[in-house]
Amino acid sequence: MTTTMTTAAVTVPTQGNADHHAYHQWLARVQAHFNTRTQNGRLPVFTTNAEGLFAAYLDSFTDPADRQYHHCDCCRRFIEQFGGLVVLDEELQLRSVLWDATSTPAHWQPAVKAMATLVEQAHITGVWLSEDQTWGRPQTGVWHHLAVNVPKAMVFSSLVQTGFQARAEKTQDFQTVKRALEDYTLPMLEQAVRLLKSEALYRSEKVLGQAQWLHDLHVQYHRAPKSKKQRLQHPQQQARLLWQAVAQAPAGFCHPRSSMIGTLLDDLAAGMRFDAVSTRFAQKMHPLQYQRPQAAPKAGTIVAAEKLIAQLNAEGSLKRRFARLDEIQALWRDGRIKTDSKTGSGVFAHLMPKTTQKLGDAMIPPPVTITWEKFKRTVLPTAQGMALKVPSHDSFGSLVTAVHADAPPILQWDNEKQRNPFSHYLWVDGSDAEQFGLSAHAFHPIAAVTLLPSMWHEGFAHQGQGFMLVLQGAKDTRAPSACLFPEILKSELHGVRSVIEAYSRTHTLEKHNGAHAAGLLLQASNSLSWNATVRVWSDHGPTDYCLDRWD
Repeated sequence: MTTTMTTAAVTVPTQGNADHHAYHQWLARVQAHFNTRTQNGRLPVFTTNAEGLFAAYLDSFTDPADRQYHHCDCCRRFIEQFGGLVVLDEELQLRSVLWDATSTPAHWQPAVKAMATLVEQAHITGVWLSEDQTWGRPQTGVWHHLAVNVPKAMVFSSLVQTGFQARAEKTQDFQTVKRALEDYTLPMLEQAVRLLKSEALYRSEKVLGQAQWLHDLHVQYHRAPKSKKQRLQHPQQQARLLWQAVAQAPAGFCHPRSSMIGTLLDDLAAGMRFDAVSTRFAQKMHPLQYQRPQAAPKAGTIVAAEKLIAQLNAEGSLKRRFARLDEIQALWRDGRIKTDSKTGSGVFAHLMPKTTQKLGDAMIPPPVTITWEKFKRTVLPTAQGMALKVPSHDSFGSLVTAVHADAPPILQWDNEKQRNPFSHYLWVDGSDAEQFGLSAHAFHPIAAVTLLPSMWHEGFAHQGQGFMLVLQGAKDTRAPSACLFPEILKSELHGVRSVIEAYSRTHTLEKHNGAHAAGLLLQASNSLSWNATVRVWSDHGPTDYCLDRWD
């Protein structure tokens, strides 16, 4: 039987605290506040230089017996390790993720107020990342302790890094971005963004996201304070803004000096003419150059890659195949073409309207010039069938995917929570129609319309915008490589990209007997060279459309 003792402040048990209802109520309030303050794990959490938290905690209990009761090693370790963690509110003010006096039972309010004050007056020292699903030790024997269960969204998960390594990298990123904000001027960034948005630079979409991010951060970072109080707080506010940006930055954004945006900004700073800037940018952004290793991997790198792939159990992830028509995510499909994934034949393909009928062709007016966005919005929803006037030479390509669907994700847009192992390839100098089994200048049935796989889910705009007109029966007759390009791999694999590139070059895509997801790929970045005339059948008969640009 558990005995109790009464102090001047509260009645507490002497053997365990399982029946200490007020204490358990406080633990529940700490957990609830943690969930609310972090928005269930969606907000980044930061470490601070707050000190003396456990001493402040104990000193708040004036009764010696009560203080001794709260002198717990498990709670001390929890407070010392996690008690100083914060998030930033909309005004960039520090807010403790654990301590909130307004929701705390009266007996612990002095302790919580004291700790919250120390924490919220401290300075941020880093980004907090942890693989642990529980912070603290909730129970030892008959005693319950301060601890929180971490929302799934906050649990750090990486292919190659521990939480400690990732925290160290974020600290380095803070210094790297800070130097970039001091080295690059706002006019330079404005000019870079303007050039990239104009699409005057080759494959500009690969760089625009990072350039815009750095530009917007520069504007906020160097914004002049308006009041005396703001001037006093300005260095702290700048640091907080920068920590928040680093914590939420997409992969690769925190290294402007070693990326293409750094090359562009350096060229602009050197006062180069546009034609020289454009030529240098195009050379470095060429698909055979951009992030592509130009030398064979060294022995040490190969050993490191072998170790990494074995650690990830990802050998199966390297095996790729042509994607089937029936498994892609499509904006539109021809409902009359029921694809047999084994034979690749459309059992209703014979129902496709014959575009060679002289009477039908004679009644079709000249093509209507239209943008892709308008076509997607106004034409696709009512299209009953479509056909492409096949160009003789253009950007024909295929969608590809993993041979083993359950293999660990290695593409940037593929993850365990939302699998998407699909990607695409094009031949650098384009392809002849005959290479894909198509007849040039004839109308060919469109089986489906799909966005680039990187667009199937949000968050990967830097991979570019584009869509494919999947053509019935189209199939690449050449044998492409495994199509594991460095620019589509997860950033954790950057260090061994030369080995994966070498592997990709020496392996080919596996084939299947189903209908291939292949056809004409049209991308926003090269819309000036689009050559796509699409015939669409609807309730009103056939209409030809000339797709001339993205939007």
